[in-house]
Amino acid sequence: MSQVPVTVVGIGADGWPGLAAASQEALLRADVLVGGPRQLDLLPPGCAGERVAWPSPLRPAVPGLLAAHAGREVCVLASGDPMFFGIGRTLAEIVGAERLRVLPHPSSVSLACARLGRPLEETEVLSLVGRPIGALSAALHEGRRLLVLSAGAGTPADVAALLRERGFGPSRLTVLEQLGAASERRLDGTADDWPHPPGDALNVIAVECRRAPGAQRLPLTPGLPDEAFEHDGQLTKRHVRAVTLAALAPAPGELLWDIGGGSGSIGIEWMRAHRTCRAVTVERDRVRAARIARNAETLGVPALRVVTGAAPEALAELPVPDAVFIGGGLTAPGLLEACWDALPPGGRLVANTVTLESEALLTTWYRRHGGELTRIAVSRAVPVGGFTGWRQAMPVTQWSVVKSASPEQGETDA
Repeated sequence: MSQVPVTVVGIGADGWPGLAAASQEALLRADVLVGGPRQLDLLPPGCAGERVAWPSPLRPAVPGLLAAHAGREVCVLASGDPMFFGIGRTLAEIVGAERLRVLPHPSSVSLACARLGRPLEETEVLSLVGRPIGALSAALHEGRRLLVLSAGAGTPADVAALLRERGFGPSRLTVLEQLGAASERRLDGTADDWPHPPGDALNVIAVECRRAPGAQRLPLTPGLPDEAFEHDGQLTKRHVRAVTLAALAPAPGELLWDIGGGSGSIGIEWMRAHRTCRAVTVERDRVRAARIARNAETLGVPALRVVTGAAPEALAELPVPDAVFIGGGLTAPGLLEACWDALPPGGRLVANTVTLESEALLTTWYRRHGGELTRIAVSRAVPVGGFTGWRQAMPVTQWSVVKSASPEQGETDA
């Protein structure tokens, strides 16, 4: 691929007149102009370079397209700021940041905050372009201000419907269409009674989150209420779940294997810890696997990957994990060995059990590899006649360990 720099020019709905002089000069000078049809149509006839519309799917086509124009001066058009949910990131990953010259335009988010008088640094931004709308659910908290990058004309109504379904019907919505253009338009309403038909496809949705009276409050800390999950009893209960997530210690970008998913609660809460956290849940029961997917959608992490199959066989093709949680099937032949072997040095493994047989197995592994062996006991106050007493849930034995980079140590004496 030629090493001629690729220039990436951000353009807004205001088109050619809104571009800075440097951006206009780059477009006038280019031999090849690449972009979406809408962006290319914003250029005047004076931009004489060959016009090439992006094929679909876009990402796989980038190397071949640039190779086809090797040695020519290529200028790529992007909406607004190319490095903000834009083509700039894709180009940097494929051709290298050192080959890019990026000339940004104000993003739709900057323009929206300017119109609404909102501090940009206090506004959470989510994109629904090529992403499931369920991801919006995790960002819904009383009083939060969101900006949603729309996927099309129907997105505002879809967002309103999701807000109603999640108990945020009173939330106020403002749709800003064609920001920066002469045809710019603003639409207001609430999710409960969103009155507007689909408008322009180029829009941004501002949301002021308001929870309906009686709607469930979902905190950011681990240990969501058990009632937040659809389940059949196969659920790591709230208090044990909070301790388990603390032991797993999620960090941005990390991948979790959740073995024996049940209702998916561990994998879901792992992903809710940070928007870049990833998880794969392995569940052999198809009904439960479908339930996990529904819970992930409802709780704002639709990207949770659900693998239907029995471990350890179902683990063979999974990507390398940063952490593994085993919530069921500990005594399955080879399961612990497969999970341990898959972990890189520094990876974490956490296993919970309530049976003596599995507890004996964890004790053996604890002697061999160290870590922490913990007994978790939770009691709840319940009526006893006219009084109140404690009812204890089954105690949970938990083994948590960080895999050492040193050679495996043999078992020590009891």
